Amino acid sequence: MKSNWQKGRQGEKLANDFLRNKGFKILDTNWRFQHKEIDIVAMKDNEIVFVEVKARKNTAFGRPEEAVDHEKQKHLIEAAEAYIIDKDINLNVRFDVISIINNSQIRHYPNAFYPEF
Repeated sequence: MKSNWQKGRQGEKLANDFLRNKGFKILDTNWRFQHKEIDIVAMKDNEIVFVEVKARKNTAFGRPEEAVDHEKQKHLIEAAEAYIIDKDINLNVRFDVISIINNSQIRHYPNAFYPEF
């Protein structure tokens, strides 16, 4: 039986492949800042895209994208700010979510949320 960590990594691989097929360039995966992690950092059309991947076996406990709540968004934004500083990036950014159900149903939500300033 696969652990949650293994299932998560499998979902992230599917998301990486999905994004590459859509013309994204993958810059980093599983980038960490303190205890926060960005699943995928990609680039497309001169824009940096921070991607949160959520994978579930089914929707018994809700859709995967629903797990990207306000607290998770806050952590992603903080990690993204650190990434931008660390890599000295001066480009437009956005936050996407990729939802995967049963390793087959993939939904991409561009601009899934916006930082609150």
